[in-house]
Amino acid sequence: MFENTIRRMPRPQDAAILTTQQLRDTFAVTHLFAPGELRGMFTELDRLVVGGVIPLQPVALPNHKETGHTYFLERRELGAINIGGPGVLHADGKTFLPDRLDCVYLPMGTKSVTFESQNAKNPARFYFLSCPAHATHPAAIMKPKDASPIPLGSQAAANQRTIYKYIHPGGISSCQLVMGFTELAAGNVWNSFPPHTHWRRTEIYFYFDLGENVLTHFLGEPQQTRHLFLHNEQAVLSPNWSIHCGCGTGNYRFIWGMAGENQTFDDMDGVKPGDLR
Repeated sequence: MFENTIRRMPRPQDAAILTTQQLRDTFAVTHLFAPGELRGMFTELDRLVVGGVIPLQPVALPNHKETGHTYFLERRELGAINIGGPGVLHADGKTFLPDRLDCVYLPMGTKSVTFESQNAKNPARFYFLSCPAHATHPAAIMKPKDASPIPLGSQAAANQRTIYKYIHPGGISSCQLVMGFTELAAGNVWNSFPPHTHWRRTEIYFYFDLGENVLTHFLGEPQQTRHLFLHNEQAVLSPNWSIHCGCGTGNYRFIWGMAGENQTFDDMDGVKPGDLR
């Protein structure tokens, strides 16, 4: 179920003096998945909710007092990406069958949402984000091949990767949610480098397919950076004043999701590597 507390964000000058454990308690989300459960938390990042569910039996999306409404998506929208076995998602009489890495979008006003696995021995693993909405868009499903894959980076810089955009103005329409994933090629380890900030949006990264590899995620103001060591299927919260980039001991994938003042993917403030501290 959803945690009863809201994950609060510190001011930049306060984040700069946090201990390692305080940084983890503030920015890292480390226990999103448990067999047969739905887990999630509300955050101060544009009221984003981050969650995960492994449905061994059908699991309904519950409401929470923090929505202030009679059902969870009464004034919210939701995006879910399946990182496990073949799944089933029921939403107000519609049924979607997301395979691994498929994305499902549900609009504001969706009353009933149920997550299922097609085979409990190979269960689905739904990672989802939800944010406030003020307009309704059609429910939709998209596969990676239809997500406008964009190759970036180079082998020489160890950041050769492909970006898959699902929920954005050129793909699945939404009110303010933007969501997709990035896949690093074998032998590549850096993501989102050189880093950037974007004051008009906040962001959440969810790292997966790391196996036993370890990832170092960098955060903080460009001149007051900090880092966290993360493992498979862990997420990290990025306020609008913070950089967000990472480097692993092997290649991996990560889901990125944003909400805020606009949905312009390239609206970001780049940071020169030589200016980082």
